[in-house]
Amino acid sequence: MNIGALILTPLVLAASASWAQPQAPVNAQDRTGAPTVMRMATWEKLTTERYPGKQDDIFFINDRVGWYGNGAGKVFRTTDGGDTWIPIWEQKGTFVRTLAFVNEKVGVLGNIGVGYFPGVTDPTPLYRTEDGGVTWTPVTTIEGAPVVGLCAFDIVQVPFINAGQLDYRTRIVGVGRVGGPAAYIWSDDLGKTWKQGKLPALGAAAFDVKFLDDRRGFIASATHADVSQSNALILATEDGGATWREVYRSARPFELTWKISFPTDRVGYVTVQSYNPDRAASQRVVAKTTDGGRTWAEIPLVDNHAVRQFGVGFIDAQTGWIGAVPHGFATTDGGQTWTPATFGNAVNKIRLVRTPTGVTGYAIGVDVHRMRMAP
Repeated sequence: MNIGALILTPLVLAASASWAQPQAPVNAQDRTGAPTVMRMATWEKLTTERYPGKQDDIFFINDRVGWYGNGAGKVFRTTDGGDTWIPIWEQKGTFVRTLAFVNEKVGVLGNIGVGYFPGVTDPTPLYRTEDGGVTWTPVTTIEGAPVVGLCAFDIVQVPFINAGQLDYRTRIVGVGRVGGPAAYIWSDDLGKTWKQGKLPALGAAAFDVKFLDDRRGFIASATHADVSQSNALILATEDGGATWREVYRSARPFELTWKISFPTDRVGYVTVQSYNPDRAASQRVVAKTTDGGRTWAEIPLVDNHAVRQFGVGFIDAQTGWIGAVPHGFATTDGGQTWTPATFGNAVNKIRLVRTPTGVTGYAIGVDVHRMRMAP
């Protein structure tokens, strides 16, 4: 069963529901483990071009400069923190699934690829820009088997000794795709050339990737490309991606994991999607770890068959949000309790940017929302 049709149609119907290394979009929150005490803030809807379904990724290198893309093959840029957005690139047939930038000029774009969503005709999985997203060049230097499509990037700082001093170089990691086949790639030259690693056969798809450092990382995955036969799966590495092992698998069919947030080195959250048509299978859960990803437990989100989870973003171990259909959820107690979040429908990605005065958050789904929080 292809989940593409299951995702697209409900989002169109529900769209009207009421309801940086440099300052990187974090999910790189407080690495000491100490909670940052914040008050929950109000999300405001930003003025953007109308889109009929779920938009997948937004990326900021600071609280003013950012980009977002969508399935219409469009990329938009802001230089005023999202107050205004300018369309800077369009390529029909390309589905902009994921974006990442290392500075205001250099970035990468992942395309979902052909054979999954209708109307996607572009077979190129990866593009690179050196002018802030105005032009994108296909990347043809990916070693190994052909990569069909990409769903997520992560930016990792890799330590090395430079003239007797500890320094860091930027590594870009990419994974894909929904529906398979699964691929894990990385670049150590700002996206110019890419190497490809091997994932275990158990991981039939890859939806998100997060590295806590250059050694420890996680991939949101699924045990089967056919969602009717799939269990949600999290893969982990402790050797920089040379090997991966299973650390969580749901016991129910019709499930897969989706997005990852690690607010500290020890506490992490992963959204678990259910496509089970049985209305009795209504309990929705989130996978949570408190030991750095070695073990995971399921915590209840809501008992509602209509809910499907997407994005997740936590500021600290206690405070965070989950994007979902028909609305999102927020918690201030580490997921013990959840309340509706008013940041739009089908939020697929939540980016959190540290600033000297607090945190600015951006959430993209059917619409784009922003919030600002002060300590």
